[in-house]
Formats: sequence, C-alpha cells, structure tokens
Amino acid sequence: MSLPKTLAEDVARNLVMVARLIDEDPEQAYAYSRIALRLASRVAAVREAAGFAAYATQKYSEALAEFRAAKRMTGSVELWPVMADCERGLGRPERALAMAGEPEVQKLDKAGQVEMRLVAAGARRDMGQIDAAIVTLQSSELASSAVHPWTPRLRYAYADALLAAGREDEAREWFAKALEADKDGATDASDRLAELDGVEFVDALGESDEDETVEAEADTATDGDVDDADDDGSAKA
Repeated sequence: MSLPKTLAEDVARNLVMVARLIDEDPEQAYAYSRIALRLASRVAAVREAAGFAAYATQKYSEALAEFRAAKRMTGSVELWPVMADCERGLGRPERALAMAGEPEVQKLDKAGQVEMRLVAAGARRDMGQIDAAIVTLQSSELASSAVHPWTPRLRYAYADALLAAGREDEAREWFAKALEADKDGATDASDRLAELDGVEFVDALGESDEDETVEAEADTATDGDVDDADDDGSAKA
C-alpha cells in the first residue's frame, strides 16, 4: 500500500513468482526476489521474501541480513527460528542455541516455539551432543496425541535423533508415529521405516525394460550375423 500502483503491481508479480518457484526451482525464485528487492527494498514483505529465497538457496548470510531487516521494520519475532537456523547454516550452532534462550522465543506462537525447539535440537546435533538433542525435543508437544501441522516434523526429528544415538527400537516407534501424522508426505518417514525393517524397493518396471532392451540388442546382433553369413555364402540352406 505504500507504493505507487504500477510499482506495487510489478513488485507483487515478482513476489508471486517467488512463492510459486521457491520449492521446485529455488534459484529462479531467488532471481525474482532480487528484482523485487531492487524495486522496493523498504517493504518488509519484500525483505522477508528475499530472505526465504536466499535461505532456500543456502545463502545463509544474505538470508539472515534480510530477515533482520524485516524484523526491524515490523517489530515481529515471527522470523526468529529461521534466523537461528541461518546461524546453524553459517556454522555457528552456539549462536542458534543462544537465540533459543532469548526472550523473543516466549513471544512466538506454538508453531514458532516448536520450530525453535527443532532448530535448537539441530544445533545440539551440530555440536555432537546427540543426547542433549533428544532431551531438547522431549516436550508436551511431542507427547501429545493431537496432530498439528508441525507434528510430523517434530516426531521425525525425535526419531532421527534416537537413531543417531543407537536407540533403533525407539526410533522405529517414532518414525511410525511420524508417518501416522504425516498425511501430506512432508517427511520420508515411510522410507526410513522400510530401511529399518530391511525392505529394499526394486523398480520392477525398470528392470523389465532393461531386460527387453538387452534381448532386443541380442536379437539384432544375431540377425546381423546371419545376414553377414548369407552375404559370403557360408550359411546357405
């Protein structure tokens, strides 16, 4: 609303493309975000979109700068967990842990607090503190039977941490719980369960096609040999 109508429309079109492409083509989404940033760098939504596009392409320093700018403009702490995760991406897990203990975390909604817990656990794992990561993830949200949008990822992270600690039976139980809650396929819990059960998926169609190709090549080679033999008169009926 703070931009002239034509400029606002141009910025909006670029932001729409960022949203459409950020999962399937993050580099292209990043390119659109840079255009929007050049057009309207003083708009918080633009800085936030640019931050997520940079984050998706693992440009963590740039992403962190954009998220900080958006936070200054809005005063919101909503981006606090992803800012902490940028610190992890920059190889500074201790800073991510420090952010997990800041007052901003108490201002987050439940989803944001769960996200912060996931980031903190990831930071613990970055530092080789697997048992501490497990303890970090243990919470009322993890123990709850209610399913929320963040439930599959929380259960999955807990299962993965248990597996890293060598607690395979417990890991299998929690991968199964993650799969039960994961109606949209947000995690690969089913694949992890299959691995633990020793199940190996075989592309039967692919093997069939390969066998047919080999057989066809063999038939062609045989036909060629017969034709060559006919040419020199050594295989007449």
